[in-house]
Amino acid sequence: MVQEQLIARGIHDQRVIDAMRRIPRHLFVDSGIVNRAYDDGALPIGEKQTISQPYMAGRMTQALCLTGEEKVLEIGTGSGYQTALLAELCFNVFSVEKIRTLARRARNLLDRLEYHNIAIHVGDGTIGWSEHAPFDAIIVAAGAPDLPRPLVEQLSVGGKLIIPIGDGDTQILKIYRRKQLGFHEEELGECRFVKLWGKFGWQD
Repeated sequence: MVQEQLIARGIHDQRVIDAMRRIPRHLFVDSGIVNRAYDDGALPIGEKQTISQPYMAGRMTQALCLTGEEKVLEIGTGSGYQTALLAELCFNVFSVEKIRTLARRARNLLDRLEYHNIAIHVGDGTIGWSEHAPFDAIIVAAGAPDLPRPLVEQLSVGGKLIIPIGDGDTQILKIYRRKQLGFHEEELGECRFVKLWGKFGWQD
């Protein structure tokens, strides 16, 4: 997986590569499809949600340029795989998951793997987690119709926010860097994620 799906496609951050070698991805998928855990694609995890393609997880994480000192907000805990990857690379992870059953399952697994720098909250990810703001980086693992304003407000100056933006079929992966006045926006190419549901995302 690491050699063929990550390094061969331009994942070059050695910390990201090493972390993805360490994390047992097969523990984050259902037992019935464990033989596909390291395949080049997203996989279902129940509740109409998915675990992201390994390359996409690596690409989004690399774009944040984490050094190990950051406080990171993750929107969409899902299986907990991306959460574990972030925990390997930053100081603290604050993760928000809308679906309680997924949050509970991820919490149990991450505890078993002894990740002690992760907090998980069940709620609307589009409003972020203001009690712990500002964040040095924010990663959104679901596609939004537009950039959720609360997440922008919870990003520290100099911080980066990466999010897929578009319709329900395809999105553009965008990264925003907050400046003293305004933002620098960069497009990283097309992607496809499940929808980000919530007050500042897709409406139920």
